[in-house]
Amino acid sequence: MNPHAGGPALDFTIARHGSGNTPSPMSGVRFVQDDERVLYPSTLADLTRLRGPGNEPPAMERGGPRERLFFDPRALACGIVTCGGLCPGLNDVIRAIVLSLHHHYGVRTIYGFRYGFEGLVDGSGHEPIELVPDAVRRIHEMGGSILGSSRGPQPPAAIVDGLERRGVSILFAIGGDGTLRGAHAICGEISRRGLPISVIGVPKTIDNDISFVQRTFGFETAVSEARRATYAANTEAEAARNGIGLVKLMGRDSGFIAAYAVLVDGQVNFCLVPEVPFTLERLLAELDRRLERRGHAVIVVAEGAGQDLIARQREQDASGNVRHHDIGVFLRDHILGHFDARQRPVSLKYIDPSYAIRSVPATAHDSAFCLLLGHNAVHAGMSGRTDMVVGYWNHLFTHVPITLATSERRRIDPEGALWSSVLASTGQPRDMR
Repeated sequence: MNPHAGGPALDFTIARHGSGNTPSPMSGVRFVQDDERVLYPSTLADLTRLRGPGNEPPAMERGGPRERLFFDPRALACGIVTCGGLCPGLNDVIRAIVLSLHHHYGVRTIYGFRYGFEGLVDGSGHEPIELVPDAVRRIHEMGGSILGSSRGPQPPAAIVDGLERRGVSILFAIGGDGTLRGAHAICGEISRRGLPISVIGVPKTIDNDISFVQRTFGFETAVSEARRATYAANTEAEAARNGIGLVKLMGRDSGFIAAYAVLVDGQVNFCLVPEVPFTLERLLAELDRRLERRGHAVIVVAEGAGQDLIARQREQDASGNVRHHDIGVFLRDHILGHFDARQRPVSLKYIDPSYAIRSVPATAHDSAFCLLLGHNAVHAGMSGRTDMVVGYWNHLFTHVPITLATSERRRIDPEGALWSSVLASTGQPRDMR
């Protein structure tokens, strides 16, 4: 489903276990009413086009603390799990959830499940960590996840068995598309058993590609760190005759990191992303012209770009993603071969900072965003909501059904303002085929 192409009305209804009967222990805060909504359309044209039955525009529940809770905090156990690849801010979100549960609601039993969904399955050998404020006091200063992570699904029935055995009533699942699909499957098993267990997703994808979520944590940090790579590439390129700097950045299906890294730097000449096809012949021809005019060039390529140029490989990783070939190495070798064949010496420096980027601590602004995501996840869980993701839309925190968040990946629109800005910055042709 393409949310920008019309079609059926968008359903942002959030599942709930029941109405709130327990008064919140929080005080001195602005409680959010259940009928508060955040509009999905951001332009007048979209508002007109997307109106649903009864002329109502699609809108998301607004996140935040509720005055009445479904769960009684005094008799509550919660769990936290981190899944998928590492991402700046994981420890920040863990810390925010623990501190909010403990200080805002008085929850005293919080399990940190080790190594992704594996840690929820009995017999995995991963005993959970008991998370208390002292255990998370300074973890936001470190990269990675104190809980560890893993990829791949686990049997939903075995996971729910583990939750039941430990008396966990709210599970916070921090992860990307695959994690959220797993969380939805867990919700299905919980529903089948008729259990009052909530599952709240916190969207973690460094690529910033979750649908109906304006921004995911770690993305801003990734762009900030990517700037170091593009700066180095440009410095190396300018210092050599016919110098070429080639930087491969993350972005399996969406090129947001590459696009924003280009805008941050302003010295990149070619940006290649999965959403915009190109041919090797056209790229090499444009690179020839660039070197003739300026004597150096910088290329940024997202990891999922240009996969159609390489022999297709249908193997999948543990998360179900198609394994991509290394487009950076492919371009490096073909660029060098191209100029070798013309007996034109070039100095090419290839930089792949992917693992260095994803392992760093979050920037200050990203860290603050993580704190608020964690708080809003806790507020949603305590109110009895489930099978949902904490989102961020139009600069407000929201609730999004997992089924909508995983309906498709958010991608750059080749006809949109962002890509137009990238083209204006690089000066590359709009059509590189």
